[in-house]
Amino acid sequence: MTDDVPLLVIVDAANVVGSVPDGWWRDRRGAAERLRDRLAADGVPGRAGPVEIVLVVEGAARGLESVPGVRVESAAGSGDDHIVELVARAEGRPCLVVTADRELRRRVTELGADVAGPRTVRP
Repeated sequence: MTDDVPLLVIVDAANVVGSVPDGWWRDRRGAAERLRDRLAADGVPGRAGPVEIVLVVEGAARGLESVPGVRVESAAGSGDDHIVELVARAEGRPCLVVTADRELRRRVTELGADVAGPRTVRP
């Protein structure tokens, strides 16, 4: 692997959106869309160098379209399982998972990913 491989940042949309009680539950898809658009505009604050951002959505947010700078992946089932699968497929590539979910954090760190909390990408 070369040094120019961008950091893969996988964002647990449901967990990040749910971390702030701002009424997101009334419009889950809209909340995921706002997160996607903020990530596209701001990237990942404090991360130098190129990043590839993947936003994993589930439930009511499924089907959300990707935009330049953010690839959206709809989990067929559990968003957590999909995130673990993405980390496993990264095969040694530097990977950061943004979530506060303790079990998910444990699962992805066992695969070599770093983890950060929702505040990493929330204003």
